[in-house]
Amino acid sequence: MRVQGILRFTVWVFAFILAVFFLHKALEIHMDFFKNVKVVKAALKEDSETSEVIKPSTYVCGRTKPCPERHFAFKMTSGAANAVGPKICLENTILMSEGKRNTGRGMNIALVDGHSGNLTRTAIFDIYSGDVKELTAFLKTITYGTIVMIASFDDAASKLNDEVKKMIGELGSTNITTIEFRDSWVFVGGKGIRSKSPFEKIKKKKIDGDMYDGWPELVEMDGCIPQRNL
Repeated sequence: MRVQGILRFTVWVFAFILAVFFLHKALEIHMDFFKNVKVVKAALKEDSETSEVIKPSTYVCGRTKPCPERHFAFKMTSGAANAVGPKICLENTILMSEGKRNTGRGMNIALVDGHSGNLTRTAIFDIYSGDVKELTAFLKTITYGTIVMIASFDDAASKLNDEVKKMIGELGSTNITTIEFRDSWVFVGGKGIRSKSPFEKIKKKKIDGDMYDGWPELVEMDGCIPQRNL
């Protein structure tokens, strides 16, 4: 009887030690699992933070670069064929767009105070079927120091004459002498500018191969306009 008791005790001790061993291993696995989860979460967080840092920032008017002080940020596009109107944005304010219902066929013009950046006037001139004299009269009213922003839609060239081209050239345009029927064109100049404007783009209409079957693709332009001193 004494021998059997000793054997039972020995078996019980062995079973207890074995149970403690397996419990310890299970706890190690459990802790390793949570440790790995924490490592993965930390890696994901670090990757997320890194991606946020390298992700390009969006600045004024949807630009990807900021402007220096005493400059006005702008972004503009010409119209696309005769279907989608142009868009002119200055300092995060939409000056002209289809959504504002103030664009149309021809030249879309926004006048801005060169010192404050405030919009003073917008106008549309149908160069295809309208009277070019209206555009001539409008250009004569532009005062010194005014920023002039122009975007074409459909056609902005058919009825242009030498007088109009000369006046727009004096605002800093280079391409106004070469713009033709249905060309896509955007321009930013100013009354009293002393040199040719760096803000101008044109996409010439092709005889064959235009993106919109008779119209070239739209042109887009953005930049920083220096503020005029008083």
